[in-house]
Amino acid sequence: MSVQPPSAPSQPSAADPSVAERHWKRNLTVCVFGAFTTIVAMTLLLPFLPLYVEHLGVSDPPAIVQWSGVAFGATFLSAALTAPLWGRLGDRYGRKLMLIRASLGMAIAMSLIGLAENIYQLVGLRLLAGLLGGYASGATILVATQTPKERSGWALGTLSSGIMAGNLTGPLIGGLLPPLIGIRNTFFLAGGVIFLTFLATLFLMKETPRPRRAAGAPKPVTVRPWDVIPDKKPVVTMFVVACLVMFSIMSIEPIITVYLIQLHTKNVTLMAGLVMSATALASVLSASRIGKLADRIGHWKVVIGCLSAAAVLLIPQAFVSNEWQLVVLRFLMGIALGGLLPCIAAIIRHSVPDIVAGRMLGYSTSSQYVGQVLGPLTGGYLGGHFGMPIVFIATCVLMAACAAVMLVMRPVSVR
Repeated sequence: MSVQPPSAPSQPSAADPSVAERHWKRNLTVCVFGAFTTIVAMTLLLPFLPLYVEHLGVSDPPAIVQWSGVAFGATFLSAALTAPLWGRLGDRYGRKLMLIRASLGMAIAMSLIGLAENIYQLVGLRLLAGLLGGYASGATILVATQTPKERSGWALGTLSSGIMAGNLTGPLIGGLLPPLIGIRNTFFLAGGVIFLTFLATLFLMKETPRPRRAAGAPKPVTVRPWDVIPDKKPVVTMFVVACLVMFSIMSIEPIITVYLIQLHTKNVTLMAGLVMSATALASVLSASRIGKLADRIGHWKVVIGCLSAAAVLLIPQAFVSNEWQLVVLRFLMGIALGGLLPCIAAIIRHSVPDIVAGRMLGYSTSSQYVGQVLGPLTGGYLGGHFGMPIVFIATCVLMAACAAVMLVMRPVSVR
């Protein structure tokens, strides 16, 4: 998978360019490939997760639904708890090492999921996958810190395209492979593909060497991250916005199938997949372009604009009369969503010193995971008790509030 950057004005040649400056394009390519394969592996189980839960001995239909939700959310829960730790260790020992750990750990965890004998082992192994994994979030940190700042928006947008492509492709592969090779072999194959990511990360990625402490030199003073950040408001604002963005995205997911049933849709499963894929496809197409736009006009402006556009597009989704209207509106909304997370990461990166960048981006990732856990629970509750349209309206209000908060909190010194 090759990645070519857009043309840019020629920069003055340095006499001794750093490793990061010489290899950032190759690093980006490896990160896009690694994020894509690991996200595919983590999402391919969505179409057949209830079947696997039933295969592991759960027979009561409500219990199958409940355990499927627990197993799915377990990975995000453990990932949210450990993301700051991996970010901190990445600051201290190197981001490449964290990606090597994540790819090898996920390869092992995914293979072990194929060996699960009961539902408790499945949930435990899903927790393990979140604990040991985090390749996509680690790749975001490496790209944000090892890419020239003037290209960071485009690079993070390209990486986001790979992540969204994984979210788009994973469920499709998960629907095709189990009938052909079996559920357990599907997990074994996923583990093997992630092992290829481990090899690519180990042998192809180059990171700027971290300075070594001279023998006898005193240990460096422990850095308290919040003490070295000159202006904390933009960082805290981005944490909140990152959480609310993922909350808003994921709050819609549990109700799409039921919403389509209420619209008297034929072949509901196919159309539900099409609606979800439309959003992911649009995000894939728009992420790098919006990132490039943000590099030119300013990341704050782009995030505020994307949040506002998404809020406006949610209103007609609550009142559609057929499934194709929903497909078109979700596609348009995906265009707006594609630019949000890369720009949020870029704003955080530009607001903190290099020494704590990994830790702050790790906190941002944890904020996103919190949104991914709470969003489906809230959307399902609102949809079940108050009807499907209220979910879209509530999400619209939430995104509009995010845009307003960003407008108020925007530093005067940034574009």
